Amino acid sequence: MDRFDELQIFVAILDAGSLSGAARRLRRSAPAVTRALAALEERVGTRLVERTTRRLAPTEAGLRLGEMARRVLADYDDAVREDDNAPLRGSLRITVPTVFGRRHVAPAMIDFLDLHPALQVELVFNDRNLDMIEHGLDLAVRIGALPDTGMMARQVGQVRRVLVASPAYLARRGSPASPRELDTHDIIFAEQRATREWRFRDDARADTREFAVRLAPRLIVNEIDTMLLAVLAGRGIGRPLSYQVAEQLADGALVRLLPGYELAPLPVQLLVPSARHMAPRVRACIDFLARRLAALPVLDPTVA
Repeated sequence: MDRFDELQIFVAILDAGSLSGAARRLRRSAPAVTRALAALEERVGTRLVERTTRRLAPTEAGLRLGEMARRVLADYDDAVREDDNAPLRGSLRITVPTVFGRRHVAPAMIDFLDLHPALQVELVFNDRNLDMIEHGLDLAVRIGALPDTGMMARQVGQVRRVLVASPAYLARRGSPASPRELDTHDIIFAEQRATREWRFRDDARADTREFAVRLAPRLIVNEIDTMLLAVLAGRGIGRPLSYQVAEQLADGALVRLLPGYELAPLPVQLLVPSARHMAPRVRACIDFLARRLAALPVLDPTVA
C-alpha cells in the first residue's frame, strides 16, 4: 500500500475513533483499514493506538504521528489546489432531514452537480442527528439547536412549529382560544417521543416561560406526510414545521392557529466536522447550499 495512503487511513482512524468508522468514512473494507494500520505500526516500530471497550485511543506515539500526518496531508491539499479554477473532483456525503432534504436540498444538489460534473454526491436522508465522523459525512443539514460539539455551523434561516387545521375542521369544531383548549379538539400527533404533549409560551405575558399541554391524540403517526394528509382532510389539528405547510397556508388550505403561543424559532444550519483543512469541494458545496437555502421563501431569515 502507498505510504501516503497509510497516513490518510491513520488520520481517518483517529478522527472516527474506530476501524469500522474509518472504513465507512473512506469507503474501504474494514480488513483493508486494519491491514494498513498494522503495516504502519510495523514501519514505525511501535503501537499507535490502544483499544478500549468502545473506541480506539491514540498512544503518545500515535498522537505525534497524527499531528505530523495532518500537516503532510494539509500541505498536499494546498499543493494540488493552487489553481482555483481547477474542476472540483471527488465525492461528498451529506446527511439531510427527510422532508426538508427531499423538498429543498436534493433539487439544489442536482443543480450543484450540473455545475461540477466531476463530483459525486451521496445524500443520506435521516431525521436523526447522525455522528458525522462515525458515518463518514462531509456535511449535515440540521434543523434545531445543536449541542456544543466544536463543529462549524453556518445558519441559513429558521423555522417554527405551528399549529394548523383545515377550514372545514374549524367550521365544524371551532378554533381554540388558547393551548389549554386543545384537550377538547382532535389532535394529530407526529412527534417521535414518548410524552404526548406540546409546549408553548405566551408572547403576551412578560413571563414567557414555556408551559406544557398534555394531549390525548386521536391519531398518532411517525412521519409528517401522513399527519398532513389527515389535517388537510379535516380530521384534526396538527403541529408541523412552518416550511412543511408554507404553500397550504398561503393558498388557504390550512389555517395557522394560536401564533401568539408559538415557541422560539428553530435554526436551519449547515454543519461540518471542522473548518480546518476543509476540502475545496466541501467549501464550494457549503457556499452553494447556503445561498440556495437562505433564499428559500419557506425559511424565515436569520435575525442577526
